[in-house]
Amino acid sequence: MTSENAAKPGRRGAEAASENTQPPVGPPRRGRAPVVLPPGLAAAHAAYTAALARTPLSAETRRTYASKVRTYLAWLDTGEVDGDPLIDPAARDWAVRDYRTHLAAVAKRSNATINNALAAVDDFYTRAGLGAAKAERLDLPSVAPRALTGKAVLRWLRAANAVDSVRDRALALTPFYAGARIAEVVALDVDDVRLSARKGTVRFYGKGGKPREVQQHPQLREAYAAWLTVRAGWPGADTTPALFLNRRGGRLGVRGASAIFAAILDAAGLDDDGSAHVLRHTFATTLVRGGTDLVVVAEMLGHARLDQTRRYTLPTAADRYKALALLPVDR
Repeated sequence: MTSENAAKPGRRGAEAASENTQPPVGPPRRGRAPVVLPPGLAAAHAAYTAALARTPLSAETRRTYASKVRTYLAWLDTGEVDGDPLIDPAARDWAVRDYRTHLAAVAKRSNATINNALAAVDDFYTRAGLGAAKAERLDLPSVAPRALTGKAVLRWLRAANAVDSVRDRALALTPFYAGARIAEVVALDVDDVRLSARKGTVRFYGKGGKPREVQQHPQLREAYAAWLTVRAGWPGADTTPALFLNRRGGRLGVRGASAIFAAILDAAGLDDDGSAHVLRHTFATTLVRGGTDLVVVAEMLGHARLDQTRRYTLPTAADRYKALALLPVDR
C-alpha cells in the first residue's frame, strides 16, 4: 500500500481556494459533491472510511483512498458486473479487472493513475476481509517523469512571480525550489521554516512522517520572508501553526493549494502541461541533468530508494522528439 506524507500531530487539512494578499471575506468555494451511492454500497463505503480513520495514514492519504473507492463503488452501481463483488472473491476479481479496463478504455486514465486506483481498491477489499483482487498492474512507461523544460520553465516562473498574493507566490515556489510534494507543502508549520540573515532551511515531513531538511534557494527564502511578514495580519496567525493559512484562519488544504497552482499554470499557458507534482519533477530533473549526485537529490526529494530518483535519468518525450529530428528528409 502506498501512502502520502503523514501529517504532524495537530495539523488538519482545511481546504480553500486561492485568495489575494489580504484575506478576503465571503463563503469558500466548494468542490463537486461526491457521487451518491445506493444504501448497500454507501454502507460499505462508510465502513471503509471508518476503518481508514483508525490507521496511521495521513489525512490526505485517507481522503484520497476514500475518494477512489467511492468512485469504484459508483462504477459497480452502474457497471455490468457478474455476481456480488463485495462478498464473492471470483466476482471481486472480475469486477476489478473490468474496472481496470474501464479506466483505460473509457475514462482514458494513465497507467500510473489506474495503478493508484487499483491500490485503493485493494486496500478497500483487504480491510473488508476479502483480500486484494487478482488483477495485474499496468506497465509504466520507461520515460522520465514529466517536467517543465526550456521556455515553459521561464513562463511558469514569470507567472508565479506575477501573482498579487504574497502567500500564493511562496506556496507556488516551494515545489519548484525545494522539490516538495503538495501534501508536504500544506503540512508546513511556521516553525518548519528557519531564516537567517542570508540563508534558510525548510523542514518537510514525507512518507511515513520522515522529516527532511532542505536548504532554501534565495528566491524561496525571499518569498518566505515576505509571506511571514504579511501572514501576521491574517486571521488565525496567532492561533494556527500552519505556514499557509486559508481565508478562515485555518490551514490551507491540498484542494485549495491545487486551485492556486492551477490558476498560475493557466496564466502561464501551461494548463495542459503541469501541476504541483510536475514542478517537483522539474526540480528533480533539473538537478539530475545538471550533474547533481543522485544520493543528494534523493535526500532532497525524500526518496527511500535510489531507484525512485534514477527515473529522472531516463529519456523524456522531448528527448525522443529531438532524436527524430536528426533523421534526414528528401523533398
